[in-house]
Amino acid sequence: MGPLEAPNDQLIALHEGRAFADLSGWRKVRVTGSDARGWLNDLVTCDVASLEPGVSRRSLLLSATGRIRADLHVAFDDEGFILLQAEDQPEHVGLLLGPYVLSSDVSLHDSTAELSLFAVPGAAAELVARSGLSPSVLGPGIDLLTPMGRPTWRVEDGLVKHDLVEVGQAALEVRRIRSGIPRMVSDFGQDALPAEVGLIETIDLTKGCFLGQESVARVRNLGHPPRVLRHVRTSGEITVGTHVLGEGRVVGEITSVARDVGGSVAIARVRWEAIASDLTTPAGLPLAPVPPMD
Repeated sequence: MGPLEAPNDQLIALHEGRAFADLSGWRKVRVTGSDARGWLNDLVTCDVASLEPGVSRRSLLLSATGRIRADLHVAFDDEGFILLQAEDQPEHVGLLLGPYVLSSDVSLHDSTAELSLFAVPGAAAELVARSGLSPSVLGPGIDLLTPMGRPTWRVEDGLVKHDLVEVGQAALEVRRIRSGIPRMVSDFGQDALPAEVGLIETIDLTKGCFLGQESVARVRNLGHPPRVLRHVRTSGEITVGTHVLGEGRVVGEITSVARDVGGSVAIARVRWEAIASDLTTPAGLPLAPVPPMD
């Protein structure tokens, strides 16, 4: 299977900031109760204590050994906290958190079927924020998360009325890969450490203890993780699973790949010791680093 492709009109709409996507299939878990804020803050990696209404933060739920169990957004709206998680992740975040409730005044409710969820990336988010749709959750990565009550067609009608184009999952994936944003399942699994996959920014290192905090600190003290993700580009066609070579040795593999102008753009997982090597494919195609976006 070659590099991922998507309809050009959808990619243009995303690039120009006039697109939206229906993410209603994502898992949505309501967290309520008088202990909810402190309880969440002690478990997930982001700072929940200072989270304000209308804001979300990308976060991780780690194991005691610092491995990533779930990659999610923690949001706060007028009804309380809501956890948003892509539906293809191996374990439901609500089920992962359930055993930690114990005697806390915390209730978890799966609201997946009760709420719709729309992503409005880029400049289109500002347009929606000024509209009558009353989006309730802002957050990085997806740019604007809007959990709203059903029926969803009213939301969709409002977005289309503002000349926004609905895009599919393929277009979102191409945009993600071209931007070098890692995704659980595609680029890393539950054996990964946050530092391996470039998600240290999801961890508030100043807030105090959280689940897996000691292991995160241990990796920092060691200086580096065993593997890292790299955003690369090549003039040829490559596929997911293609080996990555450094100095003639296999040092990693391609985890995500999309077609781009003049070739392919990809995310690669490579061993730390090859971080400074000139990377190639087994066919000899150079894998050049993609410069960070401004």
